[in-house]
Amino acid sequence: MTPHDIRPFRLDIAQADLDDLRARLDRVRWPDEVPGHGWRYGVPLAHLKDLVEHWRTGYDWPRAQAGLNRHDQFVTDLDGHPVHFLHVRSAAPDALPLLITHGWPSSPLEYLDVIEPLSRDFHLVIPSLPGYGLSGPTKEMGWGSTRIARAWLELMDRLGYRRFGVQGGDWGTWISREVGVLAPERVVGMHGNGIICFPIGAPGEFDDLSEVEQERLAFRERYMGEQYGYKLIQSARPQTFAYGMADSPVALLAWFAGVYREWSDGDIDPDRLLTTVMLYWLTNTAGSAARSFVETPDTDQDTSVEWELKPATVPTSISVFPKDILRPIRRFAERDNNIVGWVEHERGGTFAALEQPEIFVEDVRAFFAGGCHDK
Repeated sequence: MTPHDIRPFRLDIAQADLDDLRARLDRVRWPDEVPGHGWRYGVPLAHLKDLVEHWRTGYDWPRAQAGLNRHDQFVTDLDGHPVHFLHVRSAAPDALPLLITHGWPSSPLEYLDVIEPLSRDFHLVIPSLPGYGLSGPTKEMGWGSTRIARAWLELMDRLGYRRFGVQGGDWGTWISREVGVLAPERVVGMHGNGIICFPIGAPGEFDDLSEVEQERLAFRERYMGEQYGYKLIQSARPQTFAYGMADSPVALLAWFAGVYREWSDGDIDPDRLLTTVMLYWLTNTAGSAARSFVETPDTDQDTSVEWELKPATVPTSISVFPKDILRPIRRFAERDNNIVGWVEHERGGTFAALEQPEIFVEDVRAFFAGGCHDK
């Protein structure tokens, strides 16, 4: 076996690990709560108790595991780290390869509802980020967007895909963008649900903003004041944060339940939320996923992150969902990206493929079929 080997993977969790999880859920010590504040201070106690009770008595892990195993999965070593990925080939031999990158706190699970329809038109490659879920915990720092993008290029090489499209959500938009920056001759186009962009203090950049654009700027301020704590905690003290996440499945569930509530447009299927939590719990990767926040550019205030915004020339289309935490303003996105498509939607949030699978599929298909590339 060589480091370049691609090995088949099948998810098969040991019963001892499931028994340990059940024992922990059976002996939860609950905190107190000041009543009457709803979600203002985080996940309400009654809401989390209901989720845990469903986890204990109603959630079907074997079914969830079978759902993932329905698709071809593999592991290969990239830059010294094992990377898990789904590889679903289209029945059309000349289909365009499409590399899809998830964000936090997500996994390839987010795309289960779009795999079958997209695979009619694309050969799909959907990796688990290094340090996330089934790729296992990272062992060193340095897994920023550029390193991951280089690893993704190597992965596509090993799969025999010289030219391909990229798609990303949340942090995955930044990684997908970086793939195109590193190898524009290989990337035929980028589709993102959202994109990281922000004002830079240039003269006139706030002139003639529409009402919607003004609302997005206002949301950015609210995000920094109310929801940016998810990043601050994980990027400032990821090791301290990791102890609770590694020892308490309920702490991990609470952290993720808050994110999925605040960053989505409506209720997320509790079974899908629990399966996402299971992937991080069973692989003990909540801590290593938190470490990735140290190296993730998110705003113009990320002074601890060493990065340089390089212009992206790859044709790019952005789907904007109203409850996404990335609520971009087109004029800011156009400053450093080759924006050729921009679609505004009335429903949906950060986890677009999970929340609005039909719209997600339609947008991806339309962009890559619309002449952004030649196969």
